[in-house]
Amino acid sequence: GTQYFFKGCIMFKSNIRDLMNKKDMTVRDMVEKTGMSSRTIQRAVKDDSIETCELGTLARIGAALGVKTKRLYEEVEREEEK
Repeated sequence: GTQYFFKGCIMFKSNIRDLMNKKDMTVRDMVEKTGMSSRTIQRAVKDDSIETCELGTLARIGAALGVKTKRLYEEVEREEEK
């Protein structure tokens, strides 16, 4: 998709893969626990696409992992593109 950059752009870093690894959970496990598609889970796992996930989606992923939604990602300031 199209990327929109602006000054002081905030990027999102997904923590979901690390959390899944800590709980020894696969994408398939997450699909079973959340009832969501593997495509949705994989989108949430990637830094460049987690921002396209709805809050409700992230809440369900958080519940499956036993963590608060805000623990699923970190906001990272990105340097302006030159």
